[in-house]
Amino acid sequence: MTISEPAGTAVGAGADAAAGPDAAAGRVAALRREYEYAGLTEADLAEDWLAQFRRWFADTEAAGLPEPNAMIVATADERGRPSARTVLLKGLDERGLAFFTNYGSRKATEIAVNPYASLVFPWHGLGRQVIVCGPVERVDAAETDAYFRTRPRPSQLGAWASPQSQPITGRQVLDDALAEVERRFDGVEPVPAPPHWGGLRVVPETVEFWQGQRGRLHDRLRYRRDPTAEGGWVVERLGP
Repeated sequence: MTISEPAGTAVGAGADAAAGPDAAAGRVAALRREYEYAGLTEADLAEDWLAQFRRWFADTEAAGLPEPNAMIVATADERGRPSARTVLLKGLDERGLAFFTNYGSRKATEIAVNPYASLVFPWHGLGRQVIVCGPVERVDAAETDAYFRTRPRPSQLGAWASPQSQPITGRQVLDDALAEVERRFDGVEPVPAPPHWGGLRVVPETVEFWQGQRGRLHDRLRYRRDPTAEGGWVVERLGP
C-alpha cells in the first residue's frame, strides 16, 4: 500500500482570528485538513490483527513519527464516568497490548471495578488511527519484573516515589519522596518492582484500522472476535 503526503494543511480563519473569543472559536471550527492518502481495502489487510498492527507500526517508525507507541487509554469507573490519558505501549503479542502503571492510579482503580478499556493510537502524520477495545487483565509478576528491569534507574525510583493520581501539596512532596527512595536503594542493583506497580493487558475484542480519506469518507476496517468464525475473527467495514 502506497503512502502519499497530504495535499493540504490546516486552514485558519485569517487575521481577524485575533479579534476576540468569538473569532477564536470560529477559527477552531475552520481548522481543516484534507486527507490525500492511499485508501485501505480489505485486500490490503494482513491475515490477522496482530500482523496488521505490526505492519502499520513499522510504517510509523519508518515515517519518523514521534513516540509511535503512545496511545490514549480510556477507562470508566463503576458509574460509567469515563477518563482518558496517554500512556506508552510496552508489550504486544497475540494475547493483547500491555502497559505498566501504579495499581493505585486512577486508570488502574477504574479497571479494577470496570475491567474494560479502549486504546487509540493517533498516528496523525500518516492520517491513521488504530482503535482497540476489550477486557483488561493483569500481567503476571514475572512479566512485570522482567519489564521493570529494563527501565532506566530514574524511572525505577520514580515508580517507588510517586503516589500516582493522589493529591499532593506540592512538588516538594515528590522531591522528598524521591530523596528517601534514593537513600533506600543506594547501592541496590537491580531495583525491585514496587508491589503496587505492574502491567495491564488489553485483550482485544475489536481492532479497528482507520485511514483518513477525502471528504471525510474514511476507510474503517475492523477485526472483530467471533468464536463461530474460522480463525475466531471476522473483518468488517464500518461507515465513516
